[in-house]
Amino acid sequence: MKKDTHPSSYREVIFKDMTCDYAFKTRSCVDTKDTITWEDGKEYPLVKLEISSHSHPFYTGKMTFVDTAGRVDKFNKKFAKFDKYQVKQEG
Repeated sequence: MKKDTHPSSYREVIFKDMTCDYAFKTRSCVDTKDTITWEDGKEYPLVKLEISSHSHPFYTGKMTFVDTAGRVDKFNKKFAKFDKYQVKQEG
């Protein structure tokens, strides 16, 4: 194996799904500014997630609509000029 391929700065980090308040602790080298006090009373770096296996429809079996920061509206505005029905009316 090649040397120095993987980072050596692994530490325990908390990943928290903000949609359902599910959190888990694992080892990671991700940079983060937030911290959280875990169940053992120690403080760990915190990574906030928008979706995890506890909130994803594939794993939960429930269809939920997650619109983060108006991405659907932004997409619709951006590509409205390519709408085939609108083009027929104008042309």
